[in-house]
Amino acid sequence: MKKRILKTIVSIFFGGALMLGIYSFSKTDNYFEIAKNMDIFSTLYKELNTYYVDDIQPGTIMKTGIDAMLESLDPYTSYISETEMDEFRFQTTGKYGGIGAIIGKIGEYIVIMEPYENGPAQKGGLLAGDKIISVDDVSLKSKNSDEVSKALKGQPNTLVAIKVFRMGSDGTEKELLFKFNREEIHVSSVSYYGMINNDIAYIQLEHFTLGAAKEVKEAIELLEAKNKVKGIVLDLRENPGGLLNEAIDVSNIFVEKGEEIVSTKGKVEEWDKVYKSINNAVDKETPLLVLTNSGSASASEIVAGSIQDLDRGIVLGQRTYGKGLVQTTRPLSYNTKLKVTTAKYYIPSGRCIQAINYAEKGPNGEVKKIPDSLKTAFKTKSGRTVYDGGGIDPDVKMEPEYLSQISVSLLTKNIIFGFATQYRAKHKNIAPIGEFKLTDVDFDDFVKYIADKDYIYSTQSEKLIDQLRKEAEEENYLDAIKEDLSILKKKIDSDKQKDVFKQKEEIMGLLLEEIAEKYYYKKGRIVASFNHDTELKKGIEIIRNSEQYKALLNPAKQ
Repeated sequence: MKKRILKTIVSIFFGGALMLGIYSFSKTDNYFEIAKNMDIFSTLYKELNTYYVDDIQPGTIMKTGIDAMLESLDPYTSYISETEMDEFRFQTTGKYGGIGAIIGKIGEYIVIMEPYENGPAQKGGLLAGDKIISVDDVSLKSKNSDEVSKALKGQPNTLVAIKVFRMGSDGTEKELLFKFNREEIHVSSVSYYGMINNDIAYIQLEHFTLGAAKEVKEAIELLEAKNKVKGIVLDLRENPGGLLNEAIDVSNIFVEKGEEIVSTKGKVEEWDKVYKSINNAVDKETPLLVLTNSGSASASEIVAGSIQDLDRGIVLGQRTYGKGLVQTTRPLSYNTKLKVTTAKYYIPSGRCIQAINYAEKGPNGEVKKIPDSLKTAFKTKSGRTVYDGGGIDPDVKMEPEYLSQISVSLLTKNIIFGFATQYRAKHKNIAPIGEFKLTDVDFDDFVKYIADKDYIYSTQSEKLIDQLRKEAEEENYLDAIKEDLSILKKKIDSDKQKDVFKQKEEIMGLLLEEIAEKYYYKKGRIVASFNHDTELKKGIEIIRNSEQYKALLNPAKQ
């Protein structure tokens, strides 16, 4: 059976090469090269199958070859196999069949990290921190996230039985069994919307899946119907993008009908297109602030770029990722697809913000960002100068804030998560979202909690000492400075023990977010983050200062 499949595959490649060969005589030499290399590939595959010492898995070796071929182009052109179609559909629609929860591995078990609010897992009784023992009586101990995810997913309205360990208020774990039906899960593009300080509307858009613009539109209409909105904040930080049409429709919410939002140009000229806003704006007057960072990409950059180029609002934060490429999905045989880069997109000023030219690679295949010296100036609608070739530069630049190394360690080792899980077990309720605060007593409890936990981390100073030790050893100076290095290392170790107190404010903020999420889900974490979000605070300050806002949009008139 295996040999028959391989023979069929080889025949397909030979047939393709033959047809391309006939076609090549009526076209350019490029087609002859295609035919020649297809022929080489198929004959190589036949010889490999015949003579390689071990049996070859057709699907695996073909997938490896396809992935390697596409990897030589750009990171966005990819082959989607039949088994990957469910994940692809989720990325474009935000829908799948399952229990509605984010999971992650902690120790030997996969743990419920976050059940979606009003999802089947949450309604069925599962909590963040529950360790999954089995699904439908199949033990999942020591399994990875992909294996457990596959067991949890399934057709809507099918029963699932999940056995978990749950921490009790006394600190001991109890075994519990939950049974409920899977459902069609729709992960909203809008993570949260609400009012800040009574008159500033805030919308966090997480991705541009199907229906994203509808969600943003409904959020704004609802907030403006119930409140006197004096400013709107659209948060696109860490939004990796998604569907082009959704980006156009989100932009259209804020700009009047008939404005050019984006245009695309590629090899196939008949696919080139100019996209304009086709609907009346929901709100084209209220001061608008768009938050971006280096994780804002693709569709996010279309929205931020069009808002900036049309002088509709202010962009604040850090420079965006710089992905000005458009992908199109093409159907292949056997229920597979090719996601292929077909065009570059250009925002209203005429600039393309693509940061990397994948067509020009170094001798070792490395890619480089377009240097500032090669960037071209363009003009916004009111005449402000903007540049191409490197993402969207914010109108108000903010330096990124980085967590301390101890905080990173406490997060990545799930110690913050563990304490929040314990807190949830000991406290049935907390104050309403936005009012909940942590006390010094809570911090003291956290210090006791981490006393026996492993959160070892290396400071930059320690790394430099290690590097100096290595260099000194190579140059035969180590004996002369070994004692000094040891003393210095001990001093740093002693001081590191105080880091948890030095970073108390930062750690308390992280604990607040994690605990708030345990009770109020994702919206709890987002609202808790407002307390120490310096970019959001700066943006609100600008919106409230009408003169500063106007000056940023049209400096020539000031």
